[in-house]
Amino acid sequence: MATMLHIESSARQTGSLSRQLGGELVAKLQAAAPGATVAHRDLAANPLPHLTEQTLGAFFTPAAQRNAEQAFAVKTSDALVDELLAADTIVIGAPMYNFSVGSALKAWIDHVARAGRTFQYGANGPEGLVTGKKVYVVVATGGVYSTGPAAAYDHVTTYLRAVLGFLGMTDVTFIVAEGVAMGEAAVAEALAKARSQVDAIAA
Repeated sequence: MATMLHIESSARQTGSLSRQLGGELVAKLQAAAPGATVAHRDLAANPLPHLTEQTLGAFFTPAAQRNAEQAFAVKTSDALVDELLAADTIVIGAPMYNFSVGSALKAWIDHVARAGRTFQYGANGPEGLVTGKKVYVVVATGGVYSTGPAAAYDHVTTYLRAVLGFLGMTDVTFIVAEGVAMGEAAVAEALAKARSQVDAIAA
């Protein structure tokens, strides 16, 4: 694990369990591999621009043919893709907002899902190009979505598994702290379970 990419997307800078658990996981992984470097990207503190018609046009224009405006429009996306491709391990903090990922994380996905760079279409259909990565996703949810009647509303783990897999990242482990809006006892139980998983990963 030479390089880690730590992505945080919680809108909350304090009191965020996805930030807390994600930070603990990164610290333990780094302690287990002292030579590893960590690139940290906080999508809430430094939000990415949403895609525009100009940006999409730049994506689908060959680099050698882009004008100055298109080259500028694609600059952020190119940097994000380079950062992703350079990482061996990716840790993503993904709290559930209204049953799905927040707009900050969705904007990052929109910038890194690039035909020709992170996926391509071949004779057998789409092929992910971001391969050989280990991904950990730390999810925090107010309710319980792993089982029971609300399971169908979980569009965080299902969406992220699908989109990351589409890009070639199929080795994905989810660490979920759920039911954290159900009182102090529920928070303590959720943290204990998540930390047990973090410890097992880092061991």
